[in-house]
Amino acid sequence: MAAVYATRLVLLVSMVGVAFAPAAVAVAQPNGRLPVLSAEAVLLLDPEGRTLYAKNAAADRAPASLVKLMTLYLAFEALEANLADLDELVPVSPHAAATPRYRMGLRANSQVPLHVLLEGVAIASANDAAAALAERLAGDEATFVGWMNERAQHLGLTATRFANPHGLPDPAQRSTARDLAQLTGRLLADYPMSRPLLGGQTFVFNGRVYARHIPLFNDPGGVQALKTGFTNEAGYNLAVSAWRNGQQFVMILLGARTRAQSFLDAKRLLHWAFAETGLEPPEPLRPQPKKTLRARRTGARR
Repeated sequence: MAAVYATRLVLLVSMVGVAFAPAAVAVAQPNGRLPVLSAEAVLLLDPEGRTLYAKNAAADRAPASLVKLMTLYLAFEALEANLADLDELVPVSPHAAATPRYRMGLRANSQVPLHVLLEGVAIASANDAAAALAERLAGDEATFVGWMNERAQHLGLTATRFANPHGLPDPAQRSTARDLAQLTGRLLADYPMSRPLLGGQTFVFNGRVYARHIPLFNDPGGVQALKTGFTNEAGYNLAVSAWRNGQQFVMILLGARTRAQSFLDAKRLLHWAFAETGLEPPEPLRPQPKKTLRARRTGARR
C-alpha cells in the first residue's frame, strides 16, 4: 500500500503545475473516479500536509465566518501567554452587543465568562461574541484586526487580508482555500485546546442551549473539528479536520450553494480521501444495467 500511495503522490506532483485551473487536481482514485463537488474552491491536505485534492485552491474568496479561526488563534495565544483567563468575566461593550447577526444576544454592559465567548465563536459562530473577545484582547476591534493581519503574515498567509474579527462582509476581507487550510492546521497544531472547542456541538448561556446539528460529526467518522461560515457573497464555507488511525486530514470548502450541499461535498471528499490513503476500502463499482435486445434495437434506430 505504501508503494502504491507513493506512486500516486508522484502523479500528484506532476499535476501541481495546473493547480490554478478551474478543474479539480487530485491523485487517481483506486476505482478511477474523482468525487464530483459543487463548491467553488476546495483543498484537501493529507496527514503530511500534501495536497490530495485541489479545486481553485488559490482563488480569491470571501472567507465569511472562517475568519473566526484567526480570532480563536489569537485568543489561545493570549491564554497560553497568561494574558487572559478562561474563567475571567469579560465586559460587553455597546458596540459588541450591537454587532449584527448571527448573535448570542449579548447585552451591553453585561459580563460574560471568556470561555463562553470562545464557545460562542466556535460553536454558535456568534458575531457579537467575536467582537467582545476582540475588544477584551486588544482594547478595540481595529487594533485586534491589525494583530490578525500581522499574525497572518507571520503564518505565511500571503493571500489573506482580514477586516474584522467575525467575518461579516467587507470588500477588504479576502482569503483562499490554501491559506485557510494552513490556518486551520496551525490552529490545531499550535493550540490543541482548540480541537475539542471546534468539535463541540452544544453549550449553555443564560439558560439557553446553543446547538449545531452537523451530520459530518457522524458520517464519515473521524471529524473532530469543524467551522462553518456563510454570507450571500461567500456562499457556504467549511473548515474541517478529520482523524483516522491517528492521522489528520484538513479540508476547506468555499462557495457551496447550500448548507446541505457543503456537508455532502465534505462527506464525499473525506470518504474518497480515506479510501485513497488506504484507511478504508474504496466504494465498490456499481454494475451498469445490461441493455435488453429490444433496447439495443431501439437505440440502433435513433
